[in-house]
Amino acid sequence: MILVGNQRGGYKDLASHLLKQENEHVEVHEVRGFASNNLMAALNEAHAISRATRCKQFLFSLSLNPPKNENVSTETFEQTIGKVEEKLGLNNQPRAIVFHEKNGRRHCHAVWSRIKVDEMKAVQLSFPKKKLMELSRELYLEHGWTMPEGLRQAHARDPLNFTLAQWQQAKRIGKDPKRIKAVFQECWLLNKTQKAFANALKEHGYMLARGDRRSFVALDHRGEVFAVSKWVGIKTKEVCERLTNEKSLPSVNEARIQIAREMATRLEAISQEQENVLDARRIELEEKRQILIHQHRFERKKLQNAQQSYWQHKQQEWRSNFNTGFRGLFDRLTGKRYKIEERNEQDAWNVEMHQQKERDALIFQQLETRRALQSRIERLESLRTYRLDELEHDRSQYQAMREQRLEQPEIQRQEQNRDRPQPRQRGHEWTR
Repeated sequence: MILVGNQRGGYKDLASHLLKQENEHVEVHEVRGFASNNLMAALNEAHAISRATRCKQFLFSLSLNPPKNENVSTETFEQTIGKVEEKLGLNNQPRAIVFHEKNGRRHCHAVWSRIKVDEMKAVQLSFPKKKLMELSRELYLEHGWTMPEGLRQAHARDPLNFTLAQWQQAKRIGKDPKRIKAVFQECWLLNKTQKAFANALKEHGYMLARGDRRSFVALDHRGEVFAVSKWVGIKTKEVCERLTNEKSLPSVNEARIQIAREMATRLEAISQEQENVLDARRIELEEKRQILIHQHRFERKKLQNAQQSYWQHKQQEWRSNFNTGFRGLFDRLTGKRYKIEERNEQDAWNVEMHQQKERDALIFQQLETRRALQSRIERLESLRTYRLDELEHDRSQYQAMREQRLEQPEIQRQEQNRDRPQPRQRGHEWTR
């Protein structure tokens, strides 16, 4: 699992973050070595003790993040935290452990007080990041998890390392030339007038216009120009005999501006439709997520109550194992009471371990359900990003095409004026 730790102060912000209810489930698993069992009060106590020293960063905060789809037991988290203590020299220091669950992932936070009360000095932490990285590699190897590239090689942790799939955008599929020619020939054969031919082309996504060199052309939705005579397969003269009203058609530049305007408007409407559809699906999934959270909390509370009831029953049973009166005194003298205490302690430890396994089993079962829902949420967000980004990209292209075509006549006029020969200036004529 990924281990990230740092020295810090700011105990109030840290406690608020650890107890933040934006997580679906928050469990204060352990508060050890403090006078209070309350997390905020415990960190406040660490701050009060640090005031007697010069240490400003009196806490060490650690986050433990296992692989996304792995079920890691509470015991494994505790063992890892114990190993961190050994490596960093935080043994027997007051600590707190908090579990978070969100979006189908379970991770853990551990916080230590660095102040040694008997010496009133802070524990010196040397190269904590390096030690945590080494331990993280060991954990991946020990549990057979797929190790991230960032742990295998240092340079692979560069945040600018994107995969090709993440970087590439969707490419528009080109049209088949045979299909284009078939469309032009079909429209030409079935329509005998200029208006009918223009309407037929429009139904297939082409706009009839007057060309610069060839008399009649058609533009597709991308502004690409197709000569009518070339794609129908006839001579220009035959085209001009049927299409006689050339002045009623827009120029190529005007046609591109019109196409860009219409396509941008249509894409904006489609984008809004897609947003409405995706928002409705997102709201539906969010409702399911909230229902699942409440259901899982109810199941955990039910298990907790059942375990507490069983624990109280076992406590009565353990107390009943001891004799009272003269028999109890006799048991103390003969050592029998000590054996009963050992047996009770062993039984209590077994019950505690069994209950922890029950809690882990319930958590793992719920995580599987939550991950299935999270997978649907992530697919929807991915689809939303892909569709809206693609539409926005196309809209920006049409906007750029429109602006470019609006500027082009002015540029052409300036070039014509520049190329036009300038009149000679009259000066004094010198004669011999």
